[in-house]
Amino acid sequence: MIGQPMDATGFVALAARFPDRTVATYDPRGLGRSTRKDGRVDHTPQIQADDVHAVIEALGAGPVEMFASSGGAITALAVVAKYPADVTTLVAHEPPLITLTPDGPAAVRARAGVREAYEKRGWGAGMAAFVAMTSWEGEFTDGYFEQPEADPAAFGMPTEDDGSRDDPLLSDRSWAVSSYRPDVDALAAAPTRIVIAMGEESEDVETGRTSVAAAELLGQRMTVFPSHHGGFCDGEFGYPGKPDEFAHRLREVLDGAS
Repeated sequence: MIGQPMDATGFVALAARFPDRTVATYDPRGLGRSTRKDGRVDHTPQIQADDVHAVIEALGAGPVEMFASSGGAITALAVVAKYPADVTTLVAHEPPLITLTPDGPAAVRARAGVREAYEKRGWGAGMAAFVAMTSWEGEFTDGYFEQPEADPAAFGMPTEDDGSRDDPLLSDRSWAVSSYRPDVDALAAAPTRIVIAMGEESEDVETGRTSVAAAELLGQRMTVFPSHHGGFCDGEFGYPGKPDEFAHRLREVLDGAS
C-alpha cells in the first residue's frame, strides 16, 4: 500500500482490515520517517519507482498485489512500466495526472495558484487554496480563476505564517508527480493487471476527472470505489472515509470482480 505525499500512517485503517494478508507500507523518500541523503528535495515518480522496487526486493516479496493512492498511484504506474515483474495486480486509486484531462493547461495553472498562495502567505493559505482547487467541480474555467483568494480561517486552518516553504503538497516539489505521463506502451506490454479506480464522491472533481482520463488512456472502464479521495481512511485526517466498505470493495477487485 503506497501513497505520495501520504506516508505509511495513511494506510493504518485499511491495512487493519486485511488481517489475513501480509501488508507492507512505506514512507516515500524524504517523507514521514524517511531522511533523504541524495541532496535533492524534489519528488519524482521515477526515483520513487526505483525505491518501491528496492523495497519489494529487500522483502523478498515479489511479485505483489499493490494498492496505490493519489501520487502513490502515479508512482505505481511508473513501477509497472519499469519493473513489470514486480506487480501482479495494481489498483491505482485516483492518480492526479492533471495533464491528461482536456483542461490540462488550466489545471496546471490552478496548481501554480496553490503554490503562489503558499509562497505569499504560508501553509494555511496554501492549504486553503489546495482545498478550493481539489473541491472544484468540472473543468477549471474563468469562474474558478476569478474567485477571491481562499480564506484559511474559513477552513479552520491557521492564518499565521510560520515561514516554512517545504511542504511537498503545496510547493513545486511534487510537480513532477502530477505532470507525469504514463508510458502506455510499457504498461500495455506488462503482465500486470492494472485497475484504475475512483471514489464515487470524486466523479466531478479533479482527481475523479484525472482517473477517468487515465482509464481512457489505458483503454479501460473506470472502477468505482466507495467514498472519496481518502475513502480508505478513518477520521484521523479530517473528513472520514468509509474504510469498511472500501476494504470490501478492494477485496472484490483483487479477487477479480472489478
